[in-house]
Amino acid sequence: MSNFMTKRREPFRFMVWMGIASSVMVFTILLVAYVVRRTGPGWTDIKLPNIFLVSTVVILLSSFTLRNAIQAFRHERFGNYRVNIATTFGLGTLFILLQAWGWRQMFLAGVQLKGNPAGGFIYIISGIHLLHILLGLILLAILLIEAMRRRLYIDSFVYSVNPPNWQKIRLITLYWHFVDILWLALFFFLLVHHGLDLHLSL
Repeated sequence: MSNFMTKRREPFRFMVWMGIASSVMVFTILLVAYVVRRTGPGWTDIKLPNIFLVSTVVILLSSFTLRNAIQAFRHERFGNYRVNIATTFGLGTLFILLQAWGWRQMFLAGVQLKGNPAGGFIYIISGIHLLHILLGLILLAILLIEAMRRRLYIDSFVYSVNPPNWQKIRLITLYWHFVDILWLALFFFLLVHHGLDLHLSL
């Protein structure tokens, strides 16, 4: 029975890893295109909105709170687990709002998709990553709803000893940490090429 359950859950793990590999390929292609296009005509470097730095700190904090959630779940501190899952979801939502704020700053500064290709690449790279965050928020919302529906200790305990539930939590955690690390890599890539505009207000 245990082997059957393991085999049944394996396709979900495979799908997550395939999704991660596909995302890495997409962003690798985008960054290669960025480097190639940067040497072409019409390119003018622009500064990144400083709010992007704030959003980076926020998304890193979300990985920390999600790690705390998993540790709490493992040690059957289910109340702490719910708090940290909710906090992670809130930080992920805040990240989206901050990114949108950064886009607004860029737009007000005259940076648009058309015209200077540097601005277009920043919008596209950060926008595609934001879609990954949205998917992650949907997955976190599922965990949060399930946790809130099982406020009694016995309900949470029964949920925690069910192997498919543990597998789901692990895979969602894996995905969220991936999109966090992915943004960190993208942000530093853009930061090296553009720097921060410290004159833009928050």
